[in-house]
Amino acid sequence: MPFNQKPHKFNAKINTVTIGSGDKTVTLGGESTFPFYTFDAPTENAPKVGVEISDMGMEGMCDGIKAYYEGASTMAEIAKKAVEMEGADFLVLSLEGGDPNGADKSIDELIEVVKEVANAVDAPLVVEGCKNVEKDAELLPKVADVLQGRNVLLLSEKEENYKAIGAAAGLAYDQIVGAESAVDINLAKQLNVVTTQLGVKPEKIVMNVGSATAGYGYEYVVSTMDRIKGAALSQNDAMLQMPIITPVSSETYGV
Repeated sequence: MPFNQKPHKFNAKINTVTIGSGDKTVTLGGESTFPFYTFDAPTENAPKVGVEISDMGMEGMCDGIKAYYEGASTMAEIAKKAVEMEGADFLVLSLEGGDPNGADKSIDELIEVVKEVANAVDAPLVVEGCKNVEKDAELLPKVADVLQGRNVLLLSEKEENYKAIGAAAGLAYDQIVGAESAVDINLAKQLNVVTTQLGVKPEKIVMNVGSATAGYGYEYVVSTMDRIKGAALSQNDAMLQMPIITPVSSETYGV
């Protein structure tokens, strides 16, 4: 008996969000099928990979990573080596040194690092905060300010600080907002709703739905992503049609 394939088509699709400016851009989203379902429809934009560097330089890195960056002593040199890595689509600068429970670098000091990296490379840029909600509420709006015109993605806006970061990044400086929630479809949708209520366009929002790389946590993340994509496409839920970006290096490194 012959097999007659019947493509499963949706009337909805994921928003496209472009990071970067000029000739160096990367576009996320745009698909109208489930992941890897290329037999239903072509994938408009294949998944992209970013290379993460830290304002802490090579401090605490394993020997293999240090070997790759051998000879790079400044943040500018580290950034240049990162974007040269095979398969790199964009650069992620983590400002972990700003954590008050860690190195507690000042905002001015971190901004100087941002400027140094941004001036060294023209690749699409993602800037991740220190993961302290109070510090990031001060830090990321200033990052959005100094990077005007670069169309950068700022990670991460959370429920506790969405007004400060969303208003600055998505409105005042026309950057892209990374909305971070804790592996829950309802939390992800709620944060997108309140962010758009600020006036941020859905096309300027990317979801960071959380990550976990060991045990049932990994399965929970994958199932949450499946539920989000299912609601976005089959239910045409506009508040879940933002593309997903998931930082995994720190989780993987921990495991």
